[in-house]
Amino acid sequence: MKLVWSPETASDAYIDTVKSCKSYKESGVAEFLSATAAGWNARLIVETWSRGDPITTSVGLAVAATHTRGRHVCIVPDEQSKLEYVLAMRGVVTTETTEVVVVGESVENTMEEFLGVDFLVVDSKRRDFVRTLRFAKLSNKGAVLVCKNAAQRAISGFKWHDVLKGGTRVVRSVFLPVGSGLDIVHVGATGGHQRGDSRMLPSRWIRHVDHLSGEEHLFRR
Repeated sequence: MKLVWSPETASDAYIDTVKSCKSYKESGVAEFLSATAAGWNARLIVETWSRGDPITTSVGLAVAATHTRGRHVCIVPDEQSKLEYVLAMRGVVTTETTEVVVVGESVENTMEEFLGVDFLVVDSKRRDFVRTLRFAKLSNKGAVLVCKNAAQRAISGFKWHDVLKGGTRVVRSVFLPVGSGLDIVHVGATGGHQRGDSRMLPSRWIRHVDHLSGEEHLFRR
């Protein structure tokens, strides 16, 4: 099995997120990510959040989880962040799907608790965002990984291929000028064709390598 796109679910989540976020100025990113997570029917949605961050992305992902009947997990760095997050979310979305988890002894141990992540959103402004991506236990159906605030990354020279585990197949990646930048990669289902073997790619795909960033992009003919 693999992730299958559902435009109707994406549209429903988008509309509901617009309604839920109408009182916030930080819009655009929340609606887009909500529609994307719901459209891919993500059953395990994981994100990172810290004190002072906008809450809109979390609202959108919580809405998406209600439409996919999945889980929405928010990982925070400390108990104070957890308290602030819970208070901010209270009354905004009427859902029981959101779980708030404080990072334990390490990001690796925390991420190991969640097997089969379909949709992962990290904040590029935090220095530990790469470790969160690297230690994520992705679904064997494939997954969508998102770096928000990509134009303000805490580190330079970021490349998806340096973060993803060996043998992971990148179906496509894209940078979108939404908010402060969204860097998104779609990872293929386990057992598919291996990344880098262009002979195994279906003929309907065109492979392009960005010589400045080193990223590989696949486009449908």
